[in-house]
Amino acid sequence: MHVRGFTRHDSSKTDFPGTFLGAANKLDHLKELGVNCIELMPCQEFNELEYFSYNSILGENKLNFWGYSTVNYFSPMMRYSSAGMNNCGLDAINEFKTLVKEAHKRGIEVLLDVVFNHTAEGNENGPILSFRGIDNSTYYMLAPKGEFYNYSGCGNTFNCNHPVVRQFIVDCLRYWVTEMHVDGFRFDLASIMTRSSSLWDPVNVYGNPIEGDSFTTGTPLGSPPLIDMMSNDPILSKVKLIAEAWDAGGLYQVGKFPHWSIWSEWNGQYRDTVRQFIKGTDGFSGAFAQCLCGSPNLYQEGGRKPWNSINFVCAHDGFTLADLVTYNNKYNLSNGEDNRDGEDHNLSWNCGEEGEFASQTVRRLRKRQMRNFFLCLMVSQGVPMICMGDEYGHTKGGNNNTYCHDNYLNYFRWDKKEESSSDFYRFCRLMTKFRRECESLGLDDFPTAERLQWHGHRPGMPDWSKTSRFVAFSMTDAVKGEIYVAFNASHLPVTITLPNRPGYQWEPLVDTGKPTPYDFLSDDLSDRDTAVKQYDHFLDSDLYPMLSYSSIILILHPTDAASKLGQ
Repeated sequence: MHVRGFTRHDSSKTDFPGTFLGAANKLDHLKELGVNCIELMPCQEFNELEYFSYNSILGENKLNFWGYSTVNYFSPMMRYSSAGMNNCGLDAINEFKTLVKEAHKRGIEVLLDVVFNHTAEGNENGPILSFRGIDNSTYYMLAPKGEFYNYSGCGNTFNCNHPVVRQFIVDCLRYWVTEMHVDGFRFDLASIMTRSSSLWDPVNVYGNPIEGDSFTTGTPLGSPPLIDMMSNDPILSKVKLIAEAWDAGGLYQVGKFPHWSIWSEWNGQYRDTVRQFIKGTDGFSGAFAQCLCGSPNLYQEGGRKPWNSINFVCAHDGFTLADLVTYNNKYNLSNGEDNRDGEDHNLSWNCGEEGEFASQTVRRLRKRQMRNFFLCLMVSQGVPMICMGDEYGHTKGGNNNTYCHDNYLNYFRWDKKEESSSDFYRFCRLMTKFRRECESLGLDDFPTAERLQWHGHRPGMPDWSKTSRFVAFSMTDAVKGEIYVAFNASHLPVTITLPNRPGYQWEPLVDTGKPTPYDFLSDDLSDRDTAVKQYDHFLDSDLYPMLSYSSIILILHPTDAASKLGQ
């Protein structure tokens, strides 16, 4: 969630739009949605004028909106205060604390997205703001002739495992926990924090200097001193620590980040696999099943658990969920970089026509795909993460790198959320509620064959071949009894055979192939019983029809005869 973007749009109707207080006033929306934790994009004081220049395409100046360019690590962003730059930032501190306090009242934790891989001082030709003026060679990774190593892609690389720097980082994090009461951190480009520092022994936790440079600056370390310090710190080891386990220098550590059994990771492999399978790419059925189980292929061997995987399909960088099913190509011309910036490999699919204006058939398919992605997140083991605005279908017009836009592209559209309250937002709200109610969808350990069974078009006969586009499973649940979940990512409809349970009958709950409100047959649906009876002739014979590109959830219920026998 972006603090300013959450309430900056006029439709938020808050007294202090774009501020910590504005966000606090809108927390009830997150509570209603079923969110129990918010990860705030950078809101430590950053240089918003870093990219300041006139954008002739939009007729406004470019700003650093996302905030990944920290100036002061101990200060909340003063612009996010209702008082702005007044009162030496004290209002920003108090208002940030108010946001955290109000979130905690609602059972919502607050995590900070922190940027310790680089700073706002750029490369060797950049501005001297703080660290460069204090001790350039201590705080940054320098090449022999004084050039800056650039593993961050932003001009410089913070020298994280130098003893002085790592103590600075630990002190900073402790401050935000003890004084500002945050519940944890997500570390941007966290793999940089595992690289060796300049001119210091990476094995020696106490940082004793060695003679000469016996290793290469930036070498990945198996036991990085900084990660060791944080993982064993009496304060930081008690909060949530989440790594973006890669960097711009090519170090990719998803599933392999040094973790001390307490670190979680943004699971980029989950994102890529789920995108591929849901859009119907061959060869991903087995990998998709791993994702549904919490990615044991990545985390089980190291003794970790499903919660070490932060599952996501979309984040701030890249397409929104709506754009993921609307565009095959990025459209970043409004950034003023001739469409050169942003990711080219999006694994998206426009469902047959490019752009927002499409035929009714294509628009219906897009809605199904959005529901498929969200359902997948909610039934996967691990921690589901969604991006602000995806719950109502926010679009950025195909721009997948909106870092410089302080405008409607990045603003949460409260008016659009209200328009879709009976459509996609309803589906998301009910799906998060269903996940909370199911004990089996938030397991402490990876599911085993004792409670999970895989299926294909027929029960107990999964198809893991390269051409398979169908994955289904059933799970015993302490609350629901048994649930059946299936994904048909094929372009063809199929009628499946359900597991036979004598004395019981499968009852439909979710079918993304149905229009609203029949996509989720909630208890408050006035004609729910009528809708369920439409499928009796199928379910009596353990058959169920699925549209192409659709997913379902069925719940096992006792038949009337079985119920009477039990009484």
